Amino acid sequence: MNIIVTGSIAYDYLMTFPGYFRDYILADKLDSISLSFLVDSMIRQRGGTGPNIAYTLALLGSHPSLVATAGEDFDEYRAWLEANGVDTQGVKVIPGKYTASFFANTDKANAQIASFYTGAMAHAREISVTTATRNKPDLVIISPNDPGAMAQYVEECKTNAIPYVYDPSQQIVRIESDQLAAGIDGALALFVNEYEFELLQKRTGFTADQIISQVGFTVITCGECGSQIFKDGIKHVIPIVPPKQIADPTGVGDAYRGGFFTGYDHELPIELCGKMGALAATYCLEQRGTQNHRFTISEFIQRFREHFDDQGELDKLL
Repeated sequence: MNIIVTGSIAYDYLMTFPGYFRDYILADKLDSISLSFLVDSMIRQRGGTGPNIAYTLALLGSHPSLVATAGEDFDEYRAWLEANGVDTQGVKVIPGKYTASFFANTDKANAQIASFYTGAMAHAREISVTTATRNKPDLVIISPNDPGAMAQYVEECKTNAIPYVYDPSQQIVRIESDQLAAGIDGALALFVNEYEFELLQKRTGFTADQIISQVGFTVITCGECGSQIFKDGIKHVIPIVPPKQIADPTGVGDAYRGGFFTGYDHELPIELCGKMGALAATYCLEQRGTQNHRFTISEFIQRFREHFDDQGELDKLL
């Protein structure tokens, strides 16, 4: 399957606060909130939703094509992705721009406060999912990106009868309500977390059932409670894989998507796809940063079978 992954390319600046944000947020002063948190550490990591998803897909043996925009500082990042099995020919470098940047501060409860600088991502609508790669895609993953570009990719997929995954996630607050509704309508799949799913209902005016009925299947991630998959009138509840340690929650949802769509690429049952996503997410959670988890396919299968019974289905990955 020729999978195209669209989404932001970014550098992540990850900081750690040795307390709890909740202790300093005054509910009766939200209209004049002004906070500054002194952090203990900061590291810069490769990130962005597009490369994060593509990286885990590649770890599991898929050969995804990344279609996105980056800045003049992308050369080292491109070499890293290519060395790890991600096709970057569909990445357009924007002259005079820096790659987008994500600034995240995480507290002791793994709560996050984050900001995102668009940089070259603002030019994402200058590329097309239908012409960015040599071969027509079998599946396009539309993950958070420039809102205009996301709307454009939805329209291109519909016009060219290309199945697409709608993953508005962090951009739900920026995408126009009618564009959100258009993205949902006819999508192969919708991916959001539980808070985003509630927000999506508020923004579109759709009920939960109305949203679920418009897509092939819906995946809602629920943090430590696992995930839920709704398909063909059946709700599948997917547990987490217990982590050996918790290092950093950033990128966990992207890793889940990479694991999930590896299973989908191999035509595995939807519940197994979700469990593959759960394990991939745990691998990411155990490392700091979004692309620092590593495993061989054999190691992934062995650990999977410590928690789930795949009845030999994962041998297809080999």
